[in-house]
Amino acid sequence: MNKPGETSSLNQTVADELICWLRDHGIRHVFGTPSGAWLPYLDAMRTGDVEFVLASNEGAAGFMAVVYSWLKGVPGACYATIGPGATNLSTGVGCALLNRTPMVAFTTELPGNMTGRIVQMAIDQQKLFTPITKMTTRLDPAAVRDTMDHALSVATSGLPGPVHIGLPEDIGVLPASTGTTEQTGTTAQTRTTEQTGGAPPEAAILAMEKAFRNAQKPVLAIGLGAVRTGCSNLIRAVASRHRVPVVLTPMAKGVVPEDHPSYAGVLFHALSDHVAMTHRQADLVVAVGYDPVEFNFESWMPEAGLINIDVQPADIDRAAFPEVLNVTGTISVALERMMELEPLQSAWDFDALAERRSAMFARFTPAEGAFGPVEVLHALRNHLPQDGIMTCDVGAHTHLIGQMWQTPEPRMQLMDNGWSSMGFGVPAAIAAKIARPDVEVACVTGDGGFLMMAGEMATARRLGSRIVFVLLSDGSLELINIKQKRKALSSYGTSLVGRYTPPGPPSEIFGVPVIPAYETAGFNQALKTAFAEDGPSIVQAFIDPSGYDDLIMKSHR
Repeated sequence: MNKPGETSSLNQTVADELICWLRDHGIRHVFGTPSGAWLPYLDAMRTGDVEFVLASNEGAAGFMAVVYSWLKGVPGACYATIGPGATNLSTGVGCALLNRTPMVAFTTELPGNMTGRIVQMAIDQQKLFTPITKMTTRLDPAAVRDTMDHALSVATSGLPGPVHIGLPEDIGVLPASTGTTEQTGTTAQTRTTEQTGGAPPEAAILAMEKAFRNAQKPVLAIGLGAVRTGCSNLIRAVASRHRVPVVLTPMAKGVVPEDHPSYAGVLFHALSDHVAMTHRQADLVVAVGYDPVEFNFESWMPEAGLINIDVQPADIDRAAFPEVLNVTGTISVALERMMELEPLQSAWDFDALAERRSAMFARFTPAEGAFGPVEVLHALRNHLPQDGIMTCDVGAHTHLIGQMWQTPEPRMQLMDNGWSSMGFGVPAAIAAKIARPDVEVACVTGDGGFLMMAGEMATARRLGSRIVFVLLSDGSLELINIKQKRKALSSYGTSLVGRYTPPGPPSEIFGVPVIPAYETAGFNQALKTAFAEDGPSIVQAFIDPSGYDDLIMKSHR
């Protein structure tokens, strides 16, 4: 394989060229499950600077690629074989699409002369990936770098997302072209890509300034786009200068930390009715990087005007909310203009805001003698360093984490609130440890999510990943139970172990030690032991799920 910056040699194969391209673009890990057609690419990685990370299933590999992208700032890369491998991988690809994450997803496909034939395992994977990617195409040996350069541009421009590259199963060993060629022989199907940035129109900026100056009680609503574009410091500065409250979507946690005077809470998750005490007073919402993929505007917006600062216009019912000003372009430009304004004569009562914030967090105080999700999360927050990373799965516990987990900076609490797939937490933690090996990593998952990804314990063990997996065991799909209660329905179809009594836990799973905990003191000791391990460990907390009821029964969903 060539060194970085070198051009292709006469003996460079398609596999060599593709792996060189990944290396040259800072993509040093590919996650997946191999096949025979993938062997040339494996061999190219064996001798180069790109590492293949074997996952127990392809869906997990896709989740790993998403988190790797979040933490490394490059597109994630993943691979699956033809047919069932590709359909499994599609779960992780969908995660990248709705969490706005650049990804390059490779799958083996039939060779050209067999395309359209009836063949074992084969489906039309170009059609499979079209609705869940920004672009899907097949790789041509004569245009490896051209194709990949175009794919990278599509994946990273505008609203980022995944691209799919089909690898005909016979091309890995073929010679790669040494020249620049047109992208031929592809079946590229590209979604419309949003604006790539640039300053918003001056007319929109001036209209924004006027509307903001005329507001008495504006509120900032911060979304995933603000994390992606690195605007945290500017947002905090705007909030402080103009004395306005800030609400966040769950995946924007950390943009404004919980101890900031403007912090008003997280939309959609636990105690969202409490957060609404603030945003319902607003006469103007200034949305910054707000992505309705997490929570649409109509589900919480007060009867107020909206300024939408983002790379794309607001997705909102204009009949119900006619006063929408789109400031479309580079987010930081609009925020800098807001910083230049004279401080707003804010009508907000910050003493009352502080009281609401304090009262909300008081609801998450551990109860004497109780051992439920609040007690577990409180103890884990005390054991995990402030600069540590916590990943979580999708479930009832996610709604508590979204509101109560103290998150000083973005990407220190990782959840999937766009695609919202169970099973995300475990592979997310493994990828976080690969991307940030010197940082302490913990994962919180429920019974359901863990059952989906228990095989990845073998992956964590093989990699020697020092991760503490906290398994909240209540024997059911508790979030579904809560939704059934909300509709006055009987609990049905949610029990994972039948009539639930805490069983004796196994001593290990795929070589990963399991430490049981039945009460808070034992859980604290279990965490102390787990964080001292040289590799992964599981702390299985047998909790009382009733602690969820008062905290998330009144949430919006």
